[in-house]
Amino acid sequence: MFRRRTSLSLSAAAAVLVASPLLTACGSDAHPGAAAVVDGERITVSQVQAKVRAVREAQRESEQGAELIRNTEQLARGTLHGMVFERVLERAAEDAGVRVTRRDVQQAREAAEHRMGGPEELKAMMLQQRAAAPREIDGMVRIQLLIQKLGERLGANQQTPQGQEKLRSALEKASKDMDVTVNPRYGTWDDEQITLADIEQPWIREVSNPKPRQAA
Repeated sequence: MFRRRTSLSLSAAAAVLVASPLLTACGSDAHPGAAAVVDGERITVSQVQAKVRAVREAQRESEQGAELIRNTEQLARGTLHGMVFERVLERAAEDAGVRVTRRDVQQAREAAEHRMGGPEELKAMMLQQRAAAPREIDGMVRIQLLIQKLGERLGANQQTPQGQEKLRSALEKASKDMDVTVNPRYGTWDDEQITLADIEQPWIREVSNPKPRQAA
């Protein structure tokens, strides 16, 4: 399930992932304190900052803490990307009639823990390779399952360019329907690539000699 990647990109062009107008009012009276607005709902700066703090706390507790922090300089932007992407993915899955239950997540997480050698090994890998705090792991597992099930529902083989394009197209449609707008401090949202533009890729650099072994 978990591949060694730095984002939820679906193709080479979608390195995770401009039709939406720039939300110049995100920090103004129109949407005070908003990092982004997705389908009329705000993702607040404080929500982004809370996730960033959780990751930084976990990184500082790691033996590789200094390196992990150094390798995630754009953590706030990467975090917002993930929060927006998750909402777009949820809409695309809903449109396709795809559901992921809590039991699905539990079973997938247990399988991943088994492949990694235990819960702590999975936590360490997710922190190093996905900049995910322990409390975010279920959410990351759910995202992976949604992508997998959406691809299956669409008949999209994600191992082929054609399948990746079919999946990307479904996400692009959902993104445009949701009218995603982003506070300029974080960049701009690209509906076609399903990602924050103006982010240096990859936003997570590889950690030297990570201890946990990689899942198959």
